[in-house]
Amino acid sequence: MEGSDSIESSKSIYDEWTSLMEALQTFYEATNELIQVLQQGEGDRDVRIEQIQVLLKQRDELLKSIQPPFSEHEQALGKQLVQLNRQVEQLLQQQKREIQQDMKKLSLQKKSNKKYTNPYESLATDGVFYDKRN
Repeated sequence: MEGSDSIESSKSIYDEWTSLMEALQTFYEATNELIQVLQQGEGDRDVRIEQIQVLLKQRDELLKSIQPPFSEHEQALGKQLVQLNRQVEQLLQQQKREIQQDMKKLSLQKKSNKKYTNPYESLATDGVFYDKRN
């Protein structure tokens, strides 16, 4: 009986280790894919944003399943992931800035279009004199 208990416990430890390693590897792959999507300059932005959201959600789910203790190999992979995550954060900030700039351009464009269609709307009416003699 004692032999079967130790086999079962070593089997469960092995299963935990392989699931942790799989989660780390999948997280690593999702991070690399996210970097590639963020670095794409051309294409439909809405599609890219959708892909980014899916990958971020996938990474969030995987991050919940990654729990210590870590082996040396897992720690080395974790250090690489920290560096990649910094790159992801920088690229996300860049993406955010680009979107904000486009929103400002759009806002200015709307204002100039509005002034073009109705140029006298923004004129002040102060100082208007009405002659009531007639």
